[in-house]
Order: sequence, then structure tokens, then C-alpha cells
Amino acid sequence: MSHVIEINDIEDLAQYRMAWNALLPETPGASFFHTIDWLETYWRHFGHDQKLRVLVVRSGGATIGIVPLCIRKERYKLGTLRVLTYPLDNWGTWFGPIGPHPAMTMLAVTQHLRRAKRDWDMLELRWVGPEQSDRGRTARAMRTANLLSEKNEYQITSIVDLPKNWDDYIAGKSSTLRRQFRRTLKQIYEDRGGQFVRHRPDPARAGDGDPRWDLYEMCETAALASWQGSVTNGNTITHDRVRDYCRDAHEVAARLGMVDVNVLLHENKPVAFLYNYHYRGRITALRTGYDASAGHDGVGSALILKSIEDSISRGDELIDFGPGEREHKRRLRTRTETSYRLTYTPLGSFKSQAVSWSRWAKKRWQERAATAKVAAAVI
Repeated sequence: MSHVIEINDIEDLAQYRMAWNALLPETPGASFFHTIDWLETYWRHFGHDQKLRVLVVRSGGATIGIVPLCIRKERYKLGTLRVLTYPLDNWGTWFGPIGPHPAMTMLAVTQHLRRAKRDWDMLELRWVGPEQSDRGRTARAMRTANLLSEKNEYQITSIVDLPKNWDDYIAGKSSTLRRQFRRTLKQIYEDRGGQFVRHRPDPARAGDGDPRWDLYEMCETAALASWQGSVTNGNTITHDRVRDYCRDAHEVAARLGMVDVNVLLHENKPVAFLYNYHYRGRITALRTGYDASAGHDGVGSALILKSIEDSISRGDELIDFGPGEREHKRRLRTRTETSYRLTYTPLGSFKSQAVSWSRWAKKRWQERAATAKVAAAVI
């Protein structure tokens, strides 16, 4: 029979580091954001106004699963709610239990949450994977514990499934896009002498872990020269609110062998960057940008295309370009995946019930507006 140990102090997680690291390779769809090292780094920068609730599931004297949770205060029009959720905070795309037994782990965790004294107003697990990965395990566990009020789509993410060779990849594109891709690569790399640099170190335990701060600083330089340099409220890598966190996370990811830095140089000057994390053939694209003053159209696209081509040659599995409908994502992706938001609003919490009702009303209004738009187009 399994039992749950709750950790509320980030320092107390150290005793489970070996167990966490052993479970990570067996975690479906794991990324850098599933590591204990990322959680420690994130918490050091942003955990001061949140409560940590890491739930460790043990059975037969062994740790079989870990579910990192946190309680954060979120503002809504109807007031501030204490929301129990995953700590991902939109840095990545997917999140869930650590370990090879997600169904058993989530069942134990939701039962624990049902029994424990409630110190939150709303339970909301975001970034839950699609059916092909989560397979409904999280929703079933919450439903079994009577902790599921509604399930909604959360984000739509652009995925590039990487085939065995570059020709197979572009064969799936329109003739117009194929010509465009080839022309962009030729102009930037052959005609203008662009230089593609990629840094993906082995982990420190294998004798590497080099962060290549020179390349990281090139990413910052290109970011500042792009539209990101004028953003005053955001989470670009040069933004004051997250700059120190991004640099610390870079150092940690390099030590783990999970960082993937791509830079396009022209005359030894960085004109575009693509900053990723990677783990076991799966790449998570974090930030990208290009120097708008470089005078070369297509440098951003040329860098991403070269990175995809190089990833194919390395035998990578896929690239997750994250949510959003920017043009470059639509052109590059081979498919989309939808993440979900699973919500429980206790009957005794008026504010969370009000937020749930407000969301329902907004969704109904949007559906009716869309139906009316279609009807008007037909007429």
C-alpha cells in the first residue's frame, strides 16, 4: 500500500534527490522542467510568495512517484485566490508526476489532497498532457477523489516531429514553402556567409557541463537588439524580472547536459538566436529572436531551419515550439498538441465558484459569437 510524504521546505527536498534523479528517465515526456535542479532554481527566484507542496509517493519502502505542487496567489476580477497548481508557471508546455507510474502516483496524491486540511481556494492543474501522453490518468485520479469540477483546453502547442532526413521534412511542406526554405538557407549561409553555431554540452558528470557564457551573452545581445529589447513587462531572457533566473537556469541546464544554444553569426556578430533545453531527443524551444538592424531579411528563419536540419542529423525526436500562433510556428510545425486545465472549485469557496461561473459564461459567449459569425458568412 502506498503512502504520501509532503515536503513544504525546498531544503528538505535534498534527501530525495537521488530518488528524483532515478525516476526522471522513466518519466513520460520529461524535460528540464521536470528536474529537481530546475525546481530548486525556480524556487530560489520566485518561491518567496508561494507555498511549496511536493508530494512524494512511496510504496514497499521505495519512492515510486513525485508530484511537485505549489500554492500561489492569483488575481481575478472577483478577488485574489489561493491556487494549488503545478509550479511550471508557463516556462514549459507540459507538466505532471515524476516517475513511471503516473496513474498510481496521481491517485495517491489526489487522495492525500482530499484528506488534508484545505489551505487553498481552487485546485487547478494546468499543462496536463494530451490523450496520447497523459491518457486521462490525471483527470481520472481527480475524479476518483471527487476533486474534478471541469476539464478545459489550456494551450495549443506547435510540434515538429523530426524524420530521418531533411528531405523527408520539407517534403511535407507546400511547394511554396519548400522553395522559400531553400532560398532562405542559400541566401543566409552561402551567399552572405552566415555561420551557424550550436552548443549542446554533455553533462558535468561526463566531464563537460560547459555553459559557454560567450554564446549565452550573444543570445542576450541579439535579444536586446530585437523587439524584446523594448519590452517592459514580460519574461524574455533580458527582462529585469527574469534575467538572473534565466542565467542561473542556464548554468544548471549546462551542468546537467540539457542546454541547447543556437546562434547565427554574420561577420562574427550575433544576428539571431534560438535558446532551447533538450532531454532524451526532445527539444523545448524557450526563446528566439533576431537583430532587426542586421539588414538581412530572414535571419531568424534561417537559424531555426538550420537548427531543425542539424537536429535531424543528430537523431533528435521532436521540437516543441510552444504555444501561440506566430507565423513561423505555423510554417514549421508538423502537428499541434493541446494541453488541458483540470479544475476543482470547492462548494465552500465562493470566490472560486464565481471564477468558474465567469469562465463558463465567457466560453458560452465566445461559442455563440463564433456560431453567429459562421451563420452570417453563410448568409
